[in-house]
Amino acid sequence: MSFGTSTDEETETGTGYPLRRVVLYITLVAMGAFYLIPIETGVMTSLTSPGSYTGQFPYLPPLEPLLSGTGEFSLQPWQTAVDLLGQGLVNSVILVVPATILSGLLGSMAAYGLTTVSWRGQIAIYITFVAGIFIPYQAVLVPLTQFWYNVVPLRTAFQPVAYWVPFIQNYHWKLVALIVTHTAYGLPICTLLFRAHYKKLSDEMIEAARLDGASIYRIYRRIILPLSVPMFAVVFIYQFTQIWNDLLFALTIVQFGDASVVTQELVGLGVSQSGTNFPLRMAGALVAALPTLLVYVLFGEKFAKGVAA
Repeated sequence: MSFGTSTDEETETGTGYPLRRVVLYITLVAMGAFYLIPIETGVMTSLTSPGSYTGQFPYLPPLEPLLSGTGEFSLQPWQTAVDLLGQGLVNSVILVVPATILSGLLGSMAAYGLTTVSWRGQIAIYITFVAGIFIPYQAVLVPLTQFWYNVVPLRTAFQPVAYWVPFIQNYHWKLVALIVTHTAYGLPICTLLFRAHYKKLSDEMIEAARLDGASIYRIYRRIILPLSVPMFAVVFIYQFTQIWNDLLFALTIVQFGDASVVTQELVGLGVSQSGTNFPLRMAGALVAALPTLLVYVLFGEKFAKGVAA
């Protein structure tokens, strides 16, 4: 029954689109623009010559002398940032790639053992994994430093290795310590993510493989692992981002020097007694963020499938 009021579908603009949809699109575009303003400001600042940067209109493209106060266009901040952050980027890649792969693979194996295999003490181990998620970084900094510098002679063990292997340096032991630390700290959350995924798998499929005589290892390699690709994308993106952006463990274990990762190099980038070089700092931040953006682009589709699974 109609009482003279028009529905949402009947209320249209002059172009024929429903009014509600037009308002929705305008709202979404406005929200997207609002949240992208900091990124746009950083990009515009990074493309400004440090000598002409004034900070009056950081969100506008560098248009001097057409528009006063915007600065002159220059790629010098990006060139300088790449030169200064080069070693830190290399160290971060050496750290992040194995730590991400190890934490994801070990988390998958642990989740498989806690989900599809029954054994005594399983609940206690699962509770231990859950408890590991809630241990804050700050609570382990002192014992972690004592462990790597006084308990485990990793630095001494690396000296003969660095002497005989050309591409290994003495300071790489700090990166190995970081790899083990991030792998251990990321293992609980990776295990829980994989366990939630494995709980949704068909029990009949695994039971049929067991009746056919497949071993635990064979079931994992032939059935579980291929079905885990979407969840591996989720875990890899999460772990890659967490480890790449970490500063606390790096400051504790590396303590600056040749083994400094990119987040440590960003701390003092563009800061001097004469002032702060904002174009250089913005360019450095964007250079450091590009690898995480690249990972999202490469694994974004599988990440969406893993989250929806």
